Amino acid sequence: VIDGHPITVFQERDPANIQWGSVGADYVVESSGVFTTVDKASAHLKGGAKKVIISAPSADAPMFVVGVNLDAYDSKYTVISNASCTTNCLAPLAKVINDKFGIVEGLMSTIHATTATQKTVDGPSNKDWRGGRAVNGNIIPSSTGAAKAVGKVIPALNGKLTGLAFRVPTNDVSVVDLVVRL
Repeated sequence: VIDGHPITVFQERDPANIQWGSVGADYVVESSGVFTTVDKASAHLKGGAKKVIISAPSADAPMFVVGVNLDAYDSKYTVISNASCTTNCLAPLAKVINDKFGIVEGLMSTIHATTATQKTVDGPSNKDWRGGRAVNGNIIPSSTGAAKAVGKVIPALNGKLTGLAFRVPTNDVSVVDLVVRL
């Protein structure tokens, strides 16, 4: 109970088993990082949710960034992606520059706070050697899909941007730097 309001908590491995309808939840924000396709995120609909918003880039869900392409949203969509935090930072900036001047090509760099997928101590990584470094005392070069995702929300920029990330030992706050050729 928070401020006199009961809060219902579910603990389920399979989102199809969560009874969203029983508590009147119409909208579900899927932020586990596991159910990022339309098929997987649709499991929430089986429990009574009416709409699902994936808080990560998706291979197949329609992707929207406020201030960039939200006007293309159609209420018929039951599962959408809000891209990533980095894409939400990069896309509005790229849109303004592209609309005003036109972008031929660009490179984005992000200084990105620690994420839950990083190691707390040095150890093996399935992705790459750098991913095995401990997060607390290192600046770790990493890949990012944000530049590619911008091409999905701004089709005119598809294939024109590339990017890289530096994971830094902070709990919060990130920054994006964009260099473009006009």
